[in-house]
Amino acid sequence: MNKKMMKRALTLAAFGLLMAGGMMNASAMDRAPVAASKAPAETIDASKLSNAWDKTFPEDARVSHKKVTFHNRYGITLVGDLYTPKDMKPGEKLDAIAVAGPYGAVKEQVSGRYAQELAARGFLTLAFDPSYTGESGGQPRNTTSPDIDTEDFLAAVDYLSNRPNVDPQKIGVLGICGWGGFAINAASMDPRIKATVTSTMYDMRRVIANGYFDYDKTPEQIKAERKALREMVSAQRTLDYKNGTYKMAGGVPETVTPDMPEFVRNYHDFYQPISV
Repeated sequence: MNKKMMKRALTLAAFGLLMAGGMMNASAMDRAPVAASKAPAETIDASKLSNAWDKTFPEDARVSHKKVTFHNRYGITLVGDLYTPKDMKPGEKLDAIAVAGPYGAVKEQVSGRYAQELAARGFLTLAFDPSYTGESGGQPRNTTSPDIDTEDFLAAVDYLSNRPNVDPQKIGVLGICGWGGFAINAASMDPRIKATVTSTMYDMRRVIANGYFDYDKTPEQIKAERKALREMVSAQRTLDYKNGTYKMAGGVPETVTPDMPEFVRNYHDFYQPISV
């Protein structure tokens, strides 16, 4: 293409962009103004929740706790236990930590224990139930989404950042077990999170991709198993839509046998007796 032809082509392209911009502006002017997006109304009243001690671990006399609620940007109201040291001074702003996990667990279990211990050491902590779980809202119950679980951590930071007894420049997150990945995911996108800790017994990314005990599998076996799992989940979605119910993925076994791996037996001993 010679210089004359190139100049003509560029002129036509610029004219086309100008016309398109003018039409978009005219269309925008014709539209009615869009109403401001408002935060969702919370659907759970914290004052109506019991503050009686209902945890799986002993209460620490050095720490106060109370039920609080906050909301995420999907319109789900979350319920958490707020732990504060009893020697906290009036007007003091503490470093704060949001705590969640393990995967599928509730705040009365491990996350609450971590939160209470950290509060005894001078932090303000928030152990919360994820969306669709425990006392938190969301339908259908006992379901999960990596996107929403990450948002739950960000919503906890929203809440902590607005508390008068929190230093908003000193907020961290602690993800336990399967929630370690969500903690890292949240911290990677939110500069308000100044410290991130994960307490996990295995690499969640690896176990989700390859399944348990992948050390004795070939790459071909892993690939075949992943393909079969995708096909099974997709087929189940079809049945779930038809039946109007969601099949649960399993979880902690109700009974254990001597040939089960030790970690499975430990899961049962700790989690199975809890009914929520």
